[in-house]
Amino acid sequence: MGKLRRYAAIFSAIILLPLSAGSIESKPWGDIKRPFQIGERLTYKVSWLNMTAVTAVMEVVPIPGLSGQGVAKLVGTARSTPIITKFFPVDSRVESDLDLDTLAPEHMTFRRREGRKKEDIEYIFHQKEGVVTAVRGGTTESLPIPAGTQDIMSCLYYTRTALQPKPGASLKMNVYHDKKNRPVEVRVEGVETIEGTWGKAETVRVLVIMPFHGLFMNQGNIRVWVTTDERRTPLRMKAKVTLGSVVADLVEGLEKS
Repeated sequence: MGKLRRYAAIFSAIILLPLSAGSIESKPWGDIKRPFQIGERLTYKVSWLNMTAVTAVMEVVPIPGLSGQGVAKLVGTARSTPIITKFFPVDSRVESDLDLDTLAPEHMTFRRREGRKKEDIEYIFHQKEGVVTAVRGGTTESLPIPAGTQDIMSCLYYTRTALQPKPGASLKMNVYHDKKNRPVEVRVEGVETIEGTWGKAETVRVLVIMPFHGLFMNQGNIRVWVTTDERRTPLRMKAKVTLGSVVADLVEGLEKS
């Protein structure tokens, strides 16, 4: 039972830390077409040992009153299935306000509910000043960050845009999480055709090297399979754990060609 509790926490982490990465330098993307649009909604089933434990959703929605002003809200949720909820309920939500010109976050909130752990975290990013204001546990502090630093939601959308979908491409980045600036490297290992509810799809297999101590029981690297088309949709995410692997598969949101 103890292992199942730990793995249930990992189920939510694999989605809410999907590609923990951010650019070292803030870049305006100009005429480069973003692979995601407002209205995108991706739903994943997260499983371990063939047991579905969490349903996770990532979506891009407009910010009320700011439609058409170059910003959007990224929303990620992770909820445990009924069988997991009985002994380790998960109901977490991340919201990140993203500048669509620089693909850097402006404001993030994290409502974390995992088992008995309950906390609310807020980050306000002052990208031009190189500072983040963190509100957590009733305390507020400001800490320095590199330009273009990402949060745990915006990182995936930045990477989908910046990482070239070809073998050998790589990015070295920074993400601010849990009071620390964390360098992360992302590498494209190769091209691979995979199969799932979407049928067969050509993808690039991306290795995310995450030096987060203990996040995946000291086996922190994640592999992500991303389509090679213009949407660059993450179809599958996989992380090794002590026993087997945790796998997140897309079940809704991929447009049929």
